[in-house]
Amino acid sequence: MRHYGWAAFACAMLAPGFITAARADGPPITIGVPTSVQLEVGRDSIDATQLAIDEINAKGGVLGRQLRMIVADETENPQEGVAAINKLTADEHVDVLIGGYTSGVTLAQETHIADSKTIYLEVGAASPSITDFVRRNYKRYQYIFRVSPINAAHQAEALIDFGLGKLKGEAGVEKIAIAGENAKWVQDLAPILKAGLEKGGMTVTSVDLFDADTSDFSPLFTKIKASGAQYIMVVLSHANSDVFVKQWYDAKLPIPIGGIDVKSQDSDFFTRIGGKAVSETVANNIIPVPMTPLTMPFWNNFVARFKRPPVYTGAGSYDAVYIYAEAVARAGTTAPDKVIPALEKTHYVGTEGLCEFDAQHDIKYGPGFISLAFAQWYPDGSRVIVWPKEIAKGAMNPPPWLAGKP
Repeated sequence: MRHYGWAAFACAMLAPGFITAARADGPPITIGVPTSVQLEVGRDSIDATQLAIDEINAKGGVLGRQLRMIVADETENPQEGVAAINKLTADEHVDVLIGGYTSGVTLAQETHIADSKTIYLEVGAASPSITDFVRRNYKRYQYIFRVSPINAAHQAEALIDFGLGKLKGEAGVEKIAIAGENAKWVQDLAPILKAGLEKGGMTVTSVDLFDADTSDFSPLFTKIKASGAQYIMVVLSHANSDVFVKQWYDAKLPIPIGGIDVKSQDSDFFTRIGGKAVSETVANNIIPVPMTPLTMPFWNNFVARFKRPPVYTGAGSYDAVYIYAEAVARAGTTAPDKVIPALEKTHYVGTEGLCEFDAQHDIKYGPGFISLAFAQWYPDGSRVIVWPKEIAKGAMNPPPWLAGKP
C-alpha cells in the first residue's frame, strides 16, 4: 500500500525569497497563457495565474520587474492551439508560457514551442509523450516542462492503488470494467491500468474507449452490466461526462462508478446535473485539505476572489508562476538558457505537494511528491475524501438505489 506522506511537509515558501521590496522599474516579465478559455479548466488557469502574479507584484516583483499576463484561446483544437502559441511567442514575445489542457493540442504545439525557444510550463495535459520529446531530443525540446497534472502513467498507478486498496481491499470488489474516452492520454493510461489491476488479483471484465461526442451510453452500460463488473472505473476529460453520469443515474445501473472524471472536478458539477453525481468517486489533484502548508491559503484566497473552488489547472498554474519566478530569481535573468538549468533544480513545496522535475522535465510522482486524492460526491453536494486512507474523511457509500443491498 502506498503511503503519501502529505502531512510530512514541514515548511513551504509562504513568502518566497525571490520576492523583493524593491521598486519594479524594469520592463515587465510577460507570462503567456494558452488555454481553453471556454472551459472551467481554462478559466481557472487564467485566474490562478493572475492571483499568483498579483501576490508577487505586491511584494516587489522579480528582479525588480513586475509580472503581467497575456491570454490566447487554444480551444481544444490542434490548429487553434498552434495559432495561440504563435500569437504569444511571435507577436507578443512572451517570456514564458504557462497553460495547456488537451494532450493532442499540446503535442501539436511542441515543435512550435521549440522553434520559438520559449519556456513552456504545461499545467493541463497528461500524455507521457509530451515530455518524452525532451528525452528523445533534449537540445531541441529542453524548453518543455510539465508542472501538472502527473502524467497518465502515474495517474494509472494512482487508479491501481485506489482499485486494489479501496475497492478490492476494503469493499471486496473483484470484477471491474474500464470505460473512457478515446483520447491520447487514455490510450496511454488504459493498458497500464488494466495490467496493474489484473496483477493485483482483480478481473477486468472489459475495456471500452468511446468517441468524445458519444451521447447515448445505454449500449455501453448494457454491455458492462452483462460482463458481471462490480465497479466502473471511468477515465474522462473531454467527453460529455455530464451526460454519462446522468444516464448512469437515470438507468439506476447496479454498478458504482468512479475514477478520473475531469468535469466532475468542477465545483458546480453536482448541481448542474441535478444531483445525479451522487456517489461518484473522483480523483482530484487539489481538494480543500492541508496537503501542504500552501493548499488551504491558495484555496481560500482563490475562492474569496473568484467565488468558486479551483480545479487542478488552477493549482498547477499558481504553482507554475511561483516555480518560474523562483528560477528566474536564481538565474538572475529571464534568458531561457539560464532559466532552464534553474528550473531543473526546482525544489518547491506547492499547493499539491513537493514539486521536482525528473530528467525529462516531467513532474515527479509518489510518496512525498504530488499524487491524487479520491473524493466522493455525497447526497448534500459536498465532496468527501475517501482515499488514500491517511487523509480519508468519510466512508465511500454505494449509489442510493444500492444502499442496504448485499
